[in-house]
Amino acid sequence: MIPTSYPTREEIARLTAAMLIEIGAVNFNTETPYTLSSGLPSPSYIDCRKLISFPRIRATLMDFLVCTIMRNAGFEAFDNIAGGETAGIPFAALVAERMALPMTYVRKKPKGYGRNARIEGAMSEGQRVLLVEDLATDGGSKLSFVDAIRDTGAECGHTAVIFYYDIFPETEKTLGDHGVALHHLCTWWDVLAVARETNAFPAQTLDEVEAFLKDPRAWQEAHKPA
Repeated sequence: MIPTSYPTREEIARLTAAMLIEIGAVNFNTETPYTLSSGLPSPSYIDCRKLISFPRIRATLMDFLVCTIMRNAGFEAFDNIAGGETAGIPFAALVAERMALPMTYVRKKPKGYGRNARIEGAMSEGQRVLLVEDLATDGGSKLSFVDAIRDTGAECGHTAVIFYYDIFPETEKTLGDHGVALHHLCTWWDVLAVARETNAFPAQTLDEVEAFLKDPRAWQEAHKPA
């Protein structure tokens, strides 16, 4: 069912951050930093995949995501909702259900047999496709999915995520140069603000996380494993 209530962007961001903290999707560890897929250290890590196990929060955030998409991109802007393998697939299905649109998904690479396809489901030339993912960091991983969609003859000028890091200045330029607009619910800055308001983590930990968020490259360089 398409949501008909539209909270403010600020309220959506605050509530999304609070929900992510509540279910333990937000992880801060300044003493033993996490290792990102890039191999670099980080005192923060977020696991949006946990949302699929919390139906009330899951439903609320999908309503928020549909509201954000329609408010930012238009009410009749899309013909197909595509999820990125693997984390984007359940969220794409939930968004497609709410928007009463076909759902597809995009493989990270061709499956290597049969049709050797990257697109699963029915996607046709000229369709306006929204790419749905769980989160966006520097935007680079989105480009391969977008290109696979465009290779079918479909259009893809928008991607929607639950969480956007918003700490790497090149992200929106990378996507924008590729003709893609980014829509999101909350960022690390929203999470940090709610974490401070609710004392969800020790103040010293949050201070160190804020230092990372303000200059992630410098923090990573200073905390590289010996």
